[in-house]
Amino acid sequence: MVAVAVSLLGVRRLCRVLLFLSQFYILSGGESTDIPPYVMKCPSNGLCSRLPADCVECKTNFSCVYGKPVTFDCTVKPSVTCVDQDFKSQKNFVINMTCRFCWQLPETDYECSNSTSCMTVSCPRQRYTANCTVRDHIHCLGNRTFPKMLYCNWTGGYKWSTALALSITLGGFGADRFYLGQWREGLGKLFSFGGLGIWTLIDVLLIGVGYVGPADGSLYI
Repeated sequence: MVAVAVSLLGVRRLCRVLLFLSQFYILSGGESTDIPPYVMKCPSNGLCSRLPADCVECKTNFSCVYGKPVTFDCTVKPSVTCVDQDFKSQKNFVINMTCRFCWQLPETDYECSNSTSCMTVSCPRQRYTANCTVRDHIHCLGNRTFPKMLYCNWTGGYKWSTALALSITLGGFGADRFYLGQWREGLGKLFSFGGLGIWTLIDVLLIGVGYVGPADGSLYI
């Protein structure tokens, strides 16, 4: 019995050593287990014609007529599986799209980075350079990531209704200016009793028409 127990213990240790060696072999590059990053975006066994653009490679023709329907031959990338309308495995297929470059797409078809360092309330209205990326399910010509000049359009969470209510009720104490982050103007109104009422009335009008906004340059919500 003792000999059997010793032999079983030896077998367990040997198995652990072999398992450790196999894992070390894989991690050291002896066996490649890398999965292409685009595979995470590709639904398994879905329709090939509905795969995201990152999952396929298409033979595009840049000489097509802008705005006209066009058909391109496409092939799924390695490690991607998809089917046709009859649920049969497929590698080559065609897609129907509109002939246009990615930067010519409507705004609903791509996402752009936001800037919080530009003034939304200014004259003329400021712009910033945004990096835009086409949505996965949209097909287009050219680079799917592109720069674009956009108007400053971000908010810091300030409400126009709250600012106007404070201007009407507590504007004589500078509450509206304090709320908008304009503490210097707020102190001026506080110690001048709202400019003897004149400043208060002017601020009600300016906030009401949206001329006076948050100090950080953001838009009202």
